[in-house]
Amino acid sequence: MPVTVPPKVKVQINGRTISVEGPKGRLNFDLPKRTAAAVQGDKVVVTRDGEDATARAMHGLARAIVNNMVKGVNEGYVKKLEIQGVGFKAAVQGKTVNMQLGFSHPINYAIPDQIKVTVEENTKLTVEGPDKKMVGQVAADLRAFYPPEPYKGKGVRYVGEHVVRKEGKTVQ
Repeated sequence: MPVTVPPKVKVQINGRTISVEGPKGRLNFDLPKRTAAAVQGDKVVVTRDGEDATARAMHGLARAIVNNMVKGVNEGYVKKLEIQGVGFKAAVQGKTVNMQLGFSHPINYAIPDQIKVTVEENTKLTVEGPDKKMVGQVAADLRAFYPPEPYKGKGVRYVGEHVVRKEGKTVQ
């Protein structure tokens, strides 16, 4: 299945490297073994050199990554996080996210290139960028500092994430 390229996006193929450039940024990807890609008009066609399981798997992987790159440089990807807990807050200072999560020290997280993190109301974080993998990884890293705990529900969670709550100990 070919990947449709929107009018504002440019795709270049140099050997095994695919470069995609659009309004949101520029991404590069090296094709896996046993796959090849070609630009045909406003479509990118990914092909494979065999019908065995490995070739089919690499073909699907390469096609999905190219599709995510084209969508990312055109529209971008967004992950939203929220912080719950008394005194828990976050702030962006330059290229660093500073989080107060109830520890004796603040947590500083360096924001990678092409990723934009914004904080609203001190507890709502938005991670944006053209690279789907990088956006998901940054959101997962921020969440991993204090994942939601099951007793009071405090911690960093994705917006809409359901946390299964446990009942605490009871006095007899």
